[in-house]
Amino acid sequence: MALAAKLQLRQSQSLVMTPQLLQSIKLLQMTHPELERFIDDEIERNPLLARAEPRDDAVDIQPPNTPRAEDTGNNSGEAEADWSSASISEKLDASLENVFPDDPGVDQRLGPDLAAQWKSAAGSSGAGTGTSDFDMDDMAAPATTLRDIVTEQIAFGFLSPQDHLIAHDLADALDEAGYLRAELSETANRLGVEADAVLRVLTACQAFDPPGLFARDLAECLALQLSSRDRLDPAMQALVQNLDSLARRDFQALKRLCQVDDEDLVDMVAEIRSLDPRPGLAFSGGSADTIVPDIEVRPAADGSWTVELNADALPRVLVDQVYFAEVSSGAKNQEEKSFLAECLQNATWLTRSLDQRAKTILKVASEIVRQQDAFLLHGIRHLRPLNLRAIADAIGMHESTISRVTANKYMLTPRGVFELRYFFTAAIASADGGDAHSSEAVRDRVRQLIEAESPSEILSDDDIVDLLQQGGIEIARRTVAKYREAMGIPSSVQRRREKRAIAMARR
Repeated sequence: MALAAKLQLRQSQSLVMTPQLLQSIKLLQMTHPELERFIDDEIERNPLLARAEPRDDAVDIQPPNTPRAEDTGNNSGEAEADWSSASISEKLDASLENVFPDDPGVDQRLGPDLAAQWKSAAGSSGAGTGTSDFDMDDMAAPATTLRDIVTEQIAFGFLSPQDHLIAHDLADALDEAGYLRAELSETANRLGVEADAVLRVLTACQAFDPPGLFARDLAECLALQLSSRDRLDPAMQALVQNLDSLARRDFQALKRLCQVDDEDLVDMVAEIRSLDPRPGLAFSGGSADTIVPDIEVRPAADGSWTVELNADALPRVLVDQVYFAEVSSGAKNQEEKSFLAECLQNATWLTRSLDQRAKTILKVASEIVRQQDAFLLHGIRHLRPLNLRAIADAIGMHESTISRVTANKYMLTPRGVFELRYFFTAAIASADGGDAHSSEAVRDRVRQLIEAESPSEILSDDDIVDLLQQGGIEIARRTVAKYREAMGIPSSVQRRREKRAIAMARR
């Protein structure tokens, strides 16, 4: 067979991930703090972007889809900008339709009820409330760390320079929970001091606040806290030294070791549970972001639900067309004109992406509320099994889009604040052939059965399976055990020992 070179034409489809398309995908899955930080960075890079603060109401800044009449004639001789979907896609080599099903160049496809509830970034109600920009949180002092607490007490706790050196070295060996992760002999050899001197400094450090710092294990941590309360008697010391038996709920062995009766043992166990096994975590560094609900759900007068976007979670970003007209008229060369045109295109893409993000979140949340109406009315027992595909098919979006929208987004309901992912649970078959049950509802049912059991009738996992099947829930024993362990509930043997000891102590 002869070999020869040939030219062939083939037509194929491929997805090109442009920077703008990647940005739109990232915007969908960003949390509120991440979105605020991203917009701050974009405003810093792009001079045509500005936040629509309350004071901006008096400034003549208009979005690009409503150009000023006096600005339509560009001094540079360029034609009027076309902000249609096709024009943006051609200029940026990307399309919003790859991420959002709605066409940004045409009227929105939301129904009248959803359209009335959606608040655009430029005209949201929060922009003109006249509230002050002053935030007390910006003036707050930085959080006190564990290192600060320990360093301050070392400064007043030791007089000798050698003791100061040893104490600071031991403080450097503390983990975030406040435990000492260093060998005393190695510390003594490294510093060139006697081991007794290190032990003496460690004993002094273990008296620092909060009690329990510089402990080398859990038993020593609990003993230090009990000692600070003047409760480390021989019986309590024996209990602390036998934490393994306490974890197994072996109360008969603990009574024998501590030489106490049932009532005293129950009181001792209750006191152990009131202690903090990780005292250093109260001063751990870093700050947690405050949860800002993206969606607010309220009962309507007609018995339905009103679903609205939270105005505080909507970034208000505008394109300063006035500044663009002023600067573009003074552009000296083609490079400056290209830079301004690129800034305008990127700013327009960002504002339209934010609008589409808001619409998409609202549509997904509205469908979730419709699907989980029984949960909002009657509680967790009526939570329906739900998956991403059901929402995607209902609103005509791709399953991956629903996944991005529901990631780290929160909904404020009359029953509390829930992550959107909370409403998506696995289905457990019904024993009588009816509707499937939500795994979260079954988990709550298991918890309630265990809490209602009496000391004389402790339910095993098999007993729980039988009771659930009587209630129309088909479930395996291993699933019940998995749910029980996930909720931190001990086994039936351990619960029997604990509840019997409590019952005997109350007699």
